[in-house]
Amino acid sequence: MRRPEDLTFRERIYVPEIIAGLYLTGARFWRNLFLHIIHQFGWATDVAAATTIDYPNEYQKYGPDYRGSHRLTLKDDGSVRCTSCFLCATACPARCIHIESGEHPNDEVEKFPVRYEIDTLRCIYCGMCVEACPCDAIRMDTAVHPTVPGYRREDFIEDKHLLMERSKVMAKEGEGRLMEIMLERYEREDRAPVLRDR
Repeated sequence: MRRPEDLTFRERIYVPEIIAGLYLTGARFWRNLFLHIIHQFGWATDVAAATTIDYPNEYQKYGPDYRGSHRLTLKDDGSVRCTSCFLCATACPARCIHIESGEHPNDEVEKFPVRYEIDTLRCIYCGMCVEACPCDAIRMDTAVHPTVPGYRREDFIEDKHLLMERSKVMAKEGEGRLMEIMLERYEREDRAPVLRDR
């Protein structure tokens, strides 16, 4: 790191750097404004102007390293892979994972999660739970960003059934289907009147 006495006179007065930043911002603003105006007349439509994504009508594909919504992975027989070892809940810095374990009906399996919940309002989507899991029972590879499922705090708690359902949908129809389901729900809610608890 450079010390203040190592800066040149130009860097110490800051004014040239401020002017350069204003020039860059202004040039992009006026260029995009001009292009959007002439696009309205049908001119230069092959030249793209910077624009925001018209979400949810358009959405950007997330990369393979994107930490999306959680899901619980399943065994070949469709049961949850989680063994209730509590390592994910222990590693979670936000303390948003709540697990209650119970004895499995199958004697070969020691225990399983009777209740597995993630409070998505507290979750910081850091991925520590995925890294801590020794049996690959929890993943964040759904490529679906956190949603707004309701207007009450309880609506944001994802339970075991929902987390397992995401794995079932991905296995049957692919991960793209999860995004389609979310967008379809948004579209239904846009058409329906909004009823909020008062």
